[in-house]
Amino acid sequence: MPSFDVVSEIELQEVRNAVDQANREIGTRFDFKGIDASFELADGKILMVGEQEFHLQQMMDILRQKLVKRQVDLSCLDPGEPVSNLSAARQEIVLKQGVDSDTAKRMVKAIKASKIKVQAQIQGDQVRVTGKKRDDLQEAIVLLRGEDWGLPLQFNNFRD
Repeated sequence: MPSFDVVSEIELQEVRNAVDQANREIGTRFDFKGIDASFELADGKILMVGEQEFHLQQMMDILRQKLVKRQVDLSCLDPGEPVSNLSAARQEIVLKQGVDSDTAKRMVKAIKASKIKVQAQIQGDQVRVTGKKRDDLQEAIVLLRGEDWGLPLQFNNFRD
């Protein structure tokens, strides 16, 4: 029976490269001269450290530019609130991976409501869609691409 998986994954190597490029750009930019500012990538999170919240906003713009150049979808970023004290400001950005359970339930509900002859089931951080015909599966892909789920979706493991 034909099936495919709906997943939300990002290339961590591309994110690592974008963070490295952003760190290099901060080192060469005139408006960051003499300022202790840096990006750190660890455990699926990016930590931005600067002297003021204004620097964090500029750093976020630089990071977004570098991620777009590396074709990383920006909807996978979940920026937290900036925390500042007298000496430094920091902000944590969580990288969203996998389809969370609430979004997966909404996807399954949307597929069932569309009356396409496929079955959808949640398997951990992905959704498996099965059906008798390949055309029905392609309709389900079009349906899922047509809505905004708040995270980048990939369709893989397509089996005939």
